[in-house]
Amino acid sequence: MQAVIMAAGKSTRTWPLTLTRPKPLLPVMGAPLLSHQLRALKGIADEAVIVIGYLGDMIREQFGETFEGISIRYIEQREQRGTGHAVLQAVPVITGPFLALNGDDLYDPEDLKRLALHPGLALAREVEHPERFGVFEIDGNDRVLCLEEKPERPRSNLANIGAYSLDPDIFELLQEVTPSPRGEIEVTDALQRMAEAQALQVVHARGYYLTIGYPWHLLDANTYWLEHFLNEARLGAVSPLASLTGRIHIGRGTVVHPGTVIEGPVFIGEGCTLGPNCWIRPYTTLGNGCRIGQGSEIKASILFEGAAAPHQNYVGDSILGAHVNLGCGANTANLRHDGQHIKCLVRGEFVDTGRRKLGALIGDGAHVGINTAIYPGRSIWPGLTTLPGSVVRFDITE
Repeated sequence: MQAVIMAAGKSTRTWPLTLTRPKPLLPVMGAPLLSHQLRALKGIADEAVIVIGYLGDMIREQFGETFEGISIRYIEQREQRGTGHAVLQAVPVITGPFLALNGDDLYDPEDLKRLALHPGLALAREVEHPERFGVFEIDGNDRVLCLEEKPERPRSNLANIGAYSLDPDIFELLQEVTPSPRGEIEVTDALQRMAEAQALQVVHARGYYLTIGYPWHLLDANTYWLEHFLNEARLGAVSPLASLTGRIHIGRGTVVHPGTVIEGPVFIGEGCTLGPNCWIRPYTTLGNGCRIGQGSEIKASILFEGAAAPHQNYVGDSILGAHVNLGCGANTANLRHDGQHIKCLVRGEFVDTGRRKLGALIGDGAHVGINTAIYPGRSIWPGLTTLPGSVVRFDITE
């Protein structure tokens, strides 16, 4: 079976993290989102057709022609004109029934197995905020009666979560779809046509479903992965004067110096340097080549490859991009004094993150000056810097 993975979008809602990489390459527990999705397809699909666009060459370079026994074919979507348009790019290579999946969501393999049983199925899940999704209305036999996209008054809480089992007939339906005012062709319009013809049923998701709509969702996914899928390993050099408790993965070539305290679950990649006298707290992931030094504390955060908190830094509930460097005494605040939810500026509007604790979101290659204090939920764009003693009250975007 083939699986079409839609991985072409630009994803402005996840800036600054996706200013320098496509969203499917954002890491969860040290590996790109797309690698977790491909792994979930093992035993289901023998070929993945990855539709690439924005920074697509990075995806090609990361995965090549095969992944753990699954052959990979790349199709370019030169213009990002919606999910239906993305699926249409696969017309020349599809040979029979196929799965179509969002490239930046994480699906349970058992749910994908049930989805792949026959064409004409869509994966659905009950959610707390159906107005944020497309919503299915179904009958007693799980047949879809109607599919509404982000309705103000949802008829149900059964959300469309972007995974489908289809046959090539879908291409004709997609070619008949009238583009939106923005010129986009959406796969959901073709699904509605299938529903009207009584040719679409839902498969109720029983396992996990994790979507990365905003940067902080990456922290949620990382926490889930550490809780459920962390394989313990001690492949580096650990000082007998370090303290390690809980489930911990330490990659090859990593050195843990005396006085370092690590409390799992924690994932530490290859070639990292920790300590002396640093504290790695639960639900932290350190990518390959990270450096955590004297007096630094990392809590429930994700550090991409090569990031450094080398001198008396506090990094809490934060995401540091690749090769970010924190100067001595630079710290992230992660909690408001009034205890209210932290809001982040996304595409010009403040969005309630639903989190009481959220630190900084720092893009690849940024350098933070010594003694910088960063307010909760603030972003620093890739490659930018702060002066010594700065207080980052607002996002730094230029």
